Amino acid sequence: MKIFNIVWVVLFIIFAGLQYNDPDPYLWIPIYLYCAWFCYLATKKEFYPIGYGVGIVIFSGYAIYKVFDSNGLIDWFKFHHAESLVQTMKAEKPWVEEVREFFGLVICITVLGINWIYAARQDRKSAPLKSTKKR
Repeated sequence: MKIFNIVWVVLFIIFAGLQYNDPDPYLWIPIYLYCAWFCYLATKKEFYPIGYGVGIVIFSGYAIYKVFDSNGLIDWFKFHHAESLVQTMKAEKPWVEEVREFFGLVICITVLGINWIYAARQDRKSAPLKSTKKR
């Protein structure tokens, strides 16, 4: 799990750095740094399920918005036939940016979710067993 989180710390920091020329870097840099921070803490065996939950809820809400946005995921499938997203951004193809952002959120949600599940399992392993014996 430590290697998983080290890899994601590096990737999320790179993702955040690449947002400098994004139309909304003030939004995406904190999103990616939030995920990097919680992955960093996980490398130190510090798990914060509430932090994971907050991130998952907020990012899921934003991802749902991106699904139904006018240039979002549904629009990309329905009107653009799931055209390739690995191309340059052009003003006449705004759905490329919106769908990429959706998938960025899915990555964040997935990584936070994996850490949340791992933290819950570690918590169960370390919890003392309760006695069912009546006194």
